[in-house]
Amino acid sequence: MKIPQTQVLSDQQALQLLEIAELKGWQIHYLREKHQLLLENATGWLAKLYLPWTQTWLPEGRFEQVEDVHYCITLVRAGQAAVGYFHRGTLLDHKVFRAYLVRQKQGMSQFKYLKTKGKSRAGSRIRLEETELFFKDINDRLQVYAQQYPLDFWGLGCAKTMWPLLFDGAVKPPFSSKSPELIELPYPFTKGSYEELQELELRLQQFHLLLSPLAEPLIQLQQADDPEADDSW
Repeated sequence: MKIPQTQVLSDQQALQLLEIAELKGWQIHYLREKHQLLLENATGWLAKLYLPWTQTWLPEGRFEQVEDVHYCITLVRAGQAAVGYFHRGTLLDHKVFRAYLVRQKQGMSQFKYLKTKGKSRAGSRIRLEETELFFKDINDRLQVYAQQYPLDFWGLGCAKTMWPLLFDGAVKPPFSSKSPELIELPYPFTKGSYEELQELELRLQQFHLLLSPLAEPLIQLQQADDPEADDSW
């Protein structure tokens, strides 16, 4: 079975895609929670176009460059997290957090262990305290960003199993799980590191296209000068 792959589009190719959709009468839906365009016809979805965070989608159906966009990215893994503040697509401030959350022999976080086992001994209690402090420190930093900067987006890369720890702790983030400004990141990451925040500077300023098998024979775009492929989503 062929695995769908994403590709990076130039601004010109993104405009070509819209022209093709309009010519063929496809429906174009903007999904705010993903900052994504969904292209559909009567047979189903054809393409998903992830928009650069430095571009906005206007009601009249076109892109527009945002000259003064502010956003924050939060990447969370069990034991490490990174948060960063971006202005106009440039990472201006960041903080990396680390904590002892993983049971060495079982290889799972204390939070997951307690959901399956239910009881806590001394070592487990220490890890639970570390977990609470870990998410408190993350949310403290996010609150600082919210107080200092006019944030347009809050990007979040965090497993849903850890959302209760992020959203229901003693210190909460400056957004809820239902906030229209919250975008779940479609990009993979492995560590929650400063290096991965840096990589996002490039990704978040590009158009990324995912085609369904139905669309491959229907959409032919002119190649960019240096086309890139990305099969990581």
